[in-house]
Amino acid sequence: MGTITTGDGTEIFYKDWGTGQPIVFSHGWPLSADDWDAQLMFFLAQGFRVVAHDRRGHGRSTQTGDGHDMDHYADDLAALTAHLDLRDAVHVGHSTGGGEVARYLGRHGEDRVAKAVLISAVPPLMVQTETNPGGVPKSVFDDIQTQVATNRTRFYRDLPSGPFYGYNRPGAEPSEAIIENWWRQGMTGGAKAHHDGVVAFSQTDFTDDLRKITVPVLVMHGDDDQVVPYENSAPRSAELLQNGTLKTYAGFPHGMPTTEAETINADLLEFIRS
Repeated sequence: MGTITTGDGTEIFYKDWGTGQPIVFSHGWPLSADDWDAQLMFFLAQGFRVVAHDRRGHGRSTQTGDGHDMDHYADDLAALTAHLDLRDAVHVGHSTGGGEVARYLGRHGEDRVAKAVLISAVPPLMVQTETNPGGVPKSVFDDIQTQVATNRTRFYRDLPSGPFYGYNRPGAEPSEAIIENWWRQGMTGGAKAHHDGVVAFSQTDFTDDLRKITVPVLVMHGDDDQVVPYENSAPRSAELLQNGTLKTYAGFPHGMPTTEAETINADLLEFIRS
């Protein structure tokens, strides 16, 4: 584990374990690299080098007051891959992290990248607009920002207790440990970063980024995702990609890398080795 300092003085925390082909993991909002524990340990045991960082303002990285947009997120990721001299890497992004991966590839190119994976990811565009009528109304994201600014600790209990992991579905068996770990990660980060990050993940249009990507991309999404609705995200991203493959999971929630880690890890391994 270590840190790098970006050009604007932001310190980015990262984990770098193992040897072999690197797999780089970009986490979702408002979490940290710890959200990838089940994947880091699995792929480390499979002989890969695993790298995961805390996005600026999240986890153990600097709680900077600015730069909470997809261009800065992508630039920070590029700085990390250059610092570690990662090549032939597989980039895996969950939720907001999927947007980070798409913008990184669109903005910095594919010279260091072999493949990419978008899991429950926000591209191509989350918010509802005239040209994106199937998106989520902006009022939903405005409310999230209000909750982050005024009652973050309560909101960070309610979200994983309900829609994030599908624990609000009939017959679901909530895991208090998973809920508490989500809350812990969220509260470790900065309220300003999380507040601004809502705009970054909801209003950024990744259409042009996706069209630029030529490496193989696996798009993984549960059809019961209550956070990033399936129909307006995964199928559209797969269509925009030049070499995209869509894999849909019946009944899986937004946080499926955690609740369905065994299935997700096996499918990731198959794609990376194919």
